[in-house]
Amino acid sequence: MPVTALKVELLAMTPDAMTLIYAAFRQCYAKGFVGKDFKKWVKGEVPLEQQKQFIENILASGHQSPIEHVSFTFAVEGVSRALTHQLVRHRIASYSQQSQRYVDAKDFCYILPPAIAKNEEAKAIFEEFMTQAAETYAKLQAILEDSGRGKKANEDARYVLPNACESKIVFTMNCRSLLNFFELRCCNRAQWEIRNMAWKMLKLVREKLPVVFNLAGPKCERLGYCPEGEKFSCGKYPCKLG
Repeated sequence: MPVTALKVELLAMTPDAMTLIYAAFRQCYAKGFVGKDFKKWVKGEVPLEQQKQFIENILASGHQSPIEHVSFTFAVEGVSRALTHQLVRHRIASYSQQSQRYVDAKDFCYILPPAIAKNEEAKAIFEEFMTQAAETYAKLQAILEDSGRGKKANEDARYVLPNACESKIVFTMNCRSLLNFFELRCCNRAQWEIRNMAWKMLKLVREKLPVVFNLAGPKCERLGYCPEGEKFSCGKYPCKLG
């Protein structure tokens, strides 16, 4: 039952992402059919720098829907069930999460919150409970298996597993959903664990598609002021007046 650490991997993204976004934007404002030109644009008939400038100019106007055609798929491990319960609230996405029905959790790893890790008394209580939870799970699993539940014992024994229990998940989001995700989850007010994951994700997508994600992040960085109001502001940016 070791403490585990966050790991974020980018599994895949839409091929020719910038040119696809360029084509989608062009179709919105051009009389012609971009389908006949797309392959030529991919090959460089329109230089990438020109595509980039066109996209940046349109995005600056607030028009974002064409970036939904590009998506990114991530694999994440070393996160808690508490985190994944927050993650799946982002509805315009696809999720494939490790099942506690089918995966034996007898020797589960867990996430140790930093505030608990640095307090020896709290850490001792936390780790004792993790051990108790694992032992209770194993006992229930064995009892249920012996009583005829077989492999289905996991689906009932899992009810004693804590939120700290590690989970692994694969998920896909389009660019527009990611921008919204970063605005909310990179914010200092976001819960520490999902905030850490969000910043790792943002670093990966910035490297792959800077034209969309160079300015992504907490909403305050785009607006230049904190939209949370004085009561909730972290103080990094001034609150909007009036």
